[in-house]
Amino acid sequence: MSGGGAGLELEDAISKIKFSPESNNLLIASWDSYLRLYNVETSSLILKLYSRAPLLDCCFENESTSYTSDSNGFIQRCDLNAGTVDTIGRHDDIATSVLFSFDKGEVISTGLDEKIRFWDTRRQRGQSRVLSTDAAAAAVRCITVNGNNLVVCVDDASMHLYDLRSLDRPFQSCESQVEVPIRCVTSVPFSTAGYAVGSVDGQVALEFPNTACSSEMKYTFRCHPKSMKGRLDGACINAIEFTPGGSGTFVTGDNEGYVISWNAKSRRRLFELPRYSNSVASLAFNHTGELLAVASSHTYQEAKEKEEPPQVFIHKF
Repeated sequence: MSGGGAGLELEDAISKIKFSPESNNLLIASWDSYLRLYNVETSSLILKLYSRAPLLDCCFENESTSYTSDSNGFIQRCDLNAGTVDTIGRHDDIATSVLFSFDKGEVISTGLDEKIRFWDTRRQRGQSRVLSTDAAAAAVRCITVNGNNLVVCVDDASMHLYDLRSLDRPFQSCESQVEVPIRCVTSVPFSTAGYAVGSVDGQVALEFPNTACSSEMKYTFRCHPKSMKGRLDGACINAIEFTPGGSGTFVTGDNEGYVISWNAKSRRRLFELPRYSNSVASLAFNHTGELLAVASSHTYQEAKEKEEPPQVFIHKF
């Protein structure tokens, strides 16, 4: 892996970065209430859209449309060509996550109001855009989708698995292999139902429920383990991202500023990037897997966390 200059400085903490589906444009959601669209190839800011509250998540539908969730509970659609923002709905508490299901053509959002909501953005203003709402029975902090499989983390470490074609109830509910709060979850691209989670104490767990490789592949490990008071501990894992294509390579980013590359299939650590001055708040691969974006930013998780100016770094992978 090579490269790695600073590309962009921001005024407040970065919550999420996402590459577009077909180009090297990068979405950056920030606690300063702005959504930025950044052209990585020309190192230029394309667009800067203001929201009414700090942004906690963002995603793409296509090259011209994206969605955000914010601390006031709003789910908003952003027209990246026109530079306009349209509210499509609202949670009753902080909206923690938003994603777009390419298979269903729907927006999925979650919040601390214990709700998972599904939105039809094709309906006109004034019409209800909520397709359905599922009660998660606990605060939802992170979700991921792969095809028709939706994975929802509730109550810190409980996992609910849904089939988007039948949302009456989860088709499986289980406790994660990690026994401490989960900070992030992402789908495993070489398995329709597989997912990986990162925890607050540095653990990463790979889960493959109801699949042929379940017994062979299910495992946990620690990133940068330390011995504290007679037990292993580590820094909070804020982000896990797999390279496109199903090779099994993925990267983790933690609260101490480390980005490490791993291979899920061989269970090997591949390499480590030089440590960043801030926490690693978010990671994103472009659609070809040739570029890795790293958001170096404080996360408001720890009182002693460094608060140097947040930056986005681009590496050739």
